[in-house]
Amino acid sequence: MEALIDHFLKFITDERKALFKELIQKRTTYLTIVLENIYQPLNASAVLRSCDCFGIQDVHVIENYNEFKPDREVAMGASNWLTVYRYDKNKKNTLDCIQSLKNKGYRIIATSPHNSQTDLINFDLSKGKTALFFGAEVEGLSELVLENADEHLYIPMYGFTESFNLSVSAAICLYEMRMKMEKENIKWHMTEDEKNQVLLNWLRYSIDRSEIVEEDFLKNRLRC
Repeated sequence: MEALIDHFLKFITDERKALFKELIQKRTTYLTIVLENIYQPLNASAVLRSCDCFGIQDVHVIENYNEFKPDREVAMGASNWLTVYRYDKNKKNTLDCIQSLKNKGYRIIATSPHNSQTDLINFDLSKGKTALFFGAEVEGLSELVLENADEHLYIPMYGFTESFNLSVSAAICLYEMRMKMEKENIKWHMTEDEKNQVLLNWLRYSIDRSEIVEEDFLKNRLRC
């Protein structure tokens, strides 16, 4: 992988190399976002944009009933820099996602304005890797998520309105948790293998006809 990365780096500018080098150090998979049955393109796209802005690399999308279709103008290309996992194969998409994340050591955190245990300010991010689940505007999260969650989280409200919309809620949570990661003694950095995989994906996206460049490189390696 490293040899291919070095080869790809020859095809981008020094400015882009410096930017990639800087941003890859700020990326994290310690915190991840999960969107369940989100059908509002503008909201979904704004969440992707926030994830990129706060350095959250992985986004998980559960599509039980609604197809995930980000709005390009709102997302501003954010999905190209993220690793998006989609669960849309069967009727157990939500359960598959939960199980996959638990197997990777994530705590399942359900966000909800109702019957939640912990407010955002007092949430202990140091307990371990965290997967924040968000549901659709009206329906919210499914009972399956609420029942399988390790903890329920809410944003304190001080007005008459019951809750923020999805994209605002996600942005508030991401900001607060990013600050916690920066200030507290949390090992949130990606491993070197994770960094290399993400960097390789960024390079593939950045280089015109990168698949041909990669194919030629691999053919030449086999000849040697």
